[in-house]
Amino acid sequence: GLHLSEELLAELGRRGVQVLPVTLHVGLGTFLPIRSQSIEAHLMHTESYSVPPETAQAVNLALAEGRKVLAVGTTAVRTLESAWREGELRPGEGQTSLYILPGYRFRVVSQLLTNFHTPQSTLLVLVCAFAGRQAILRAYREAVRERYRFFSYGDAMLIL
Repeated sequence: GLHLSEELLAELGRRGVQVLPVTLHVGLGTFLPIRSQSIEAHLMHTESYSVPPETAQAVNLALAEGRKVLAVGTTAVRTLESAWREGELRPGEGQTSLYILPGYRFRVVSQLLTNFHTPQSTLLVLVCAFAGRQAILRAYREAVRERYRFFSYGDAMLIL
């Protein structure tokens, strides 16, 4: 995630937090605004992802032990949720056009660190699906009132 410096990652490691990589090769589709009459009618473009074996193994163990999985960024959410098949996180490479809408049942991710996203974006829809529309609208009202920075290099929120 763009919010985590090498120093912060090292400090998290010292505190026992496992930091594991996943990759989503983001295309323009992730950032295209929703232009359809309803959010359900929007179509996502397909993007490639990869989940290293070590990541899949550690996440599966965490889930089996009842521990929480924090995704840093909506791209990590889409990768992890896309790679979930037959009751486990599968390592390897794949393709996804996963569009997470309200009502989606998250299987892997239980916490999220993410930016404040643009209106009419699939990323904002994902965040609303994760935390609930009303909670996100309250957070955005506060972000605007407090002059938080939005978009990819802006401020972030931690959703537990």
